[in-house]
Formats: sequence, structure tokens, C-alpha cells
Amino acid sequence: MAIETGDTVNIEYVGRLPDGTVFDTSRESVATEAGLDHHPDREYDPLTVEMGESEIIQGLENGLVGLGAGDEETVTVPPKEGYGERTEDRVVEYAADEFSAMIGGRDPQEGMEVQTEQGLPGEVVAVEGETVRVDFNHELAGETLEFEVEVVSVE
Repeated sequence: MAIETGDTVNIEYVGRLPDGTVFDTSRESVATEAGLDHHPDREYDPLTVEMGESEIIQGLENGLVGLGAGDEETVTVPPKEGYGERTEDRVVEYAADEFSAMIGGRDPQEGMEVQTEQGLPGEVVAVEGETVRVDFNHELAGETLEFEVEVVSVE
């Protein structure tokens, strides 16, 4: 049965950058070998995807269409079908005192991870005098992504 919109699909996957760096996987052995930091409560199981529901990036979903259970494929996803291009308009400057108040009175530090009230993650990329710069680009923005996928089941 070829995958199409509306199907429920289970896949095993390994996501890599073109240089071979693993950034995510459903396989615990690959995560361990790659030295990925992961949450202790993460379960490494096949990923279940409802096709057509925008649960995964568009390029990966497009790459699954037409595959069937048991198929293995490498899907290459350009930035525009992944996390988009990096843009400077997603790097926001704040007054240091205002930013400190927004994060509960803590002192901003480069590398600090923050999140907006709407859940958008960002990283403090510079603390210069009275200015704090926060980058809200996704960490994989601008990257071409490669996914090795194995279709476990299609319903």
C-alpha cells in the first residue's frame, strides 16, 4: 500500500546534516553513538505521522508519499521545505534591563535558551552593554536535511 494523504504511517528515521552530523533519530543506538543529548524520559520508538496534518516538516512528508511498508529511502529536504532560511529579522534586540525582567530577573548570558510566551524558542547570541540579542531562527534553519527513513507500517 503506497502512502498517501490521510494515512497513518510509522517510520524509523535518522536525520543528518550533509556533513553526516546526526541531529535527531528514532533509534536509541544511533543517538547514543552520535552523542546526542536527549531527555531521560524520551522513548526511542518509530514515529507515528498522520499524513496531511503537518505533523512533520513538509519536505519529509513529501518524501514519504508513494513509499510502502518495508521501504527504505533517503529523503533530502531543502531549507524551504524544512525549517526555512535563516533571516536577520528573526534576531531581536532588547534592552538588557527589559530582557532581564522578562526572564525573571536573571542576568542574560550568551548561549542561554529562552522561550516566548507563545512558545517560540530562542537563543541569546550576544550581550553587549545595555543590549541583548536573541536569535529566534530555528537551529536547523538554512540547512539542507537528509533523512534515512524506514517505513514500518502504513494504515
